[in-house]
Amino acid sequence: MNEHYARIIEAIGEDLQRPGLKDTPKRAAKAMEYLTRGYQQTVQEVVSDALFPSDCTDMVLVKDIELYSLCEHHMLPFIGRAHVAYIPQGKVLGLSKVARIVDMYARRLQIQEQLTTQIAKTLQSVTNAAGVGVIIEAKHMCMMMRGVEKQNSVMKSSAMLGTFRENQATRNEFLSLISRP
Repeated sequence: MNEHYARIIEAIGEDLQRPGLKDTPKRAAKAMEYLTRGYQQTVQEVVSDALFPSDCTDMVLVKDIELYSLCEHHMLPFIGRAHVAYIPQGKVLGLSKVARIVDMYARRLQIQEQLTTQIAKTLQSVTNAAGVGVIIEAKHMCMMMRGVEKQNSVMKSSAMLGTFRENQATRNEFLSLISRP
C-alpha cells in the first residue's frame, strides 16, 4: 500500500523527497489500515461471549454512538452518530458490544444507507430481538469538501425491523427517546 500512496503523491505533482512527505506513504498506508480495520473483524469476534439471558422485554437503547467511516464512492470521511435500540426476547447484548458492532461496519468503505441496515440486521440476528431500530445522522465530507460544498447538510438514515416497523407505538417511543437530550 505504501508504494501505491507514493505513486498517488507523485501523480498529483508532489516531490516525495520533500522533508514533509518522506514518510507520508507509510503513514497514509497505516492510517488506511486503521480506518478500514472493520474488514479484519467478524461479528462472532466482536460479540464474543457478551450475550446474556434476560427477562427484559422493554426497549434497550444506546444513543449517540460516535461513528467514523469512509464513503465508498470518494473514500472521503463521513462522521456522525448512531442510535441503536432493540426489544429483547430472552437475551440482552453487553452494552459495549452494540457500539463495537457499529464500529465494525463503519470501519469499512461504506454508504450510510447500507451501514444502517447492516447494524440493524446484525443486532437482530445476534439477539433474536422482537425488533430493532437504527438511526444514523452523519455529515459527509464528499458533500462538504467537493461537489456541492454544502457545509450544514446532515444525512439521516433509518432501519426498522420487527416491532419497530410493525408497531407505531414502539417506533414513536424510539424516536421520542433519541430526540431528548
